[in-house]
Amino acid sequence: MPPEYKPWASSPAVRATMRGNRRRDTLPELAVRRAVHALGLRYLVDVRPLPDLNRRADLVFTRAKVAVFIDGCYWHGCAEHGTVARMNADYWKSKIQRNRERDAETDTVLTERGWVSVRIWEHETVTAAAEKVLAVVRSR
Repeated sequence: MPPEYKPWASSPAVRATMRGNRRRDTLPELAVRRAVHALGLRYLVDVRPLPDLNRRADLVFTRAKVAVFIDGCYWHGCAEHGTVARMNADYWKSKIQRNRERDAETDTVLTERGWVSVRIWEHETVTAAAEKVLAVVRSR
């Protein structure tokens, strides 16, 4: 049985920082959205690709059945740029592991239902990310 999940911060300053993290409209997300829009693609923002799956994609192309997720290096455990927390290391290690597991499950469910899941790391160049999205959407 997994340990009990207890979200908490180690200090008021950490709590304020955590509360300031946005769920949508992050800088990498806005940059990719602008670039994809400039390529002529239109999409929905921050919606569930599947109504019965409690997961929201950053960009959704409903006709093409493409869901785009722009993942932060820290929050999703990027092998290249992910860092290890100094405070509450056990909590954050388990939190990031759960995020990675949820991401993999989301990709699997979408694939099983005929969707394509596109994962973009925040460190990828905006041009490369937009071209990746364009290629996938056009292929569908």
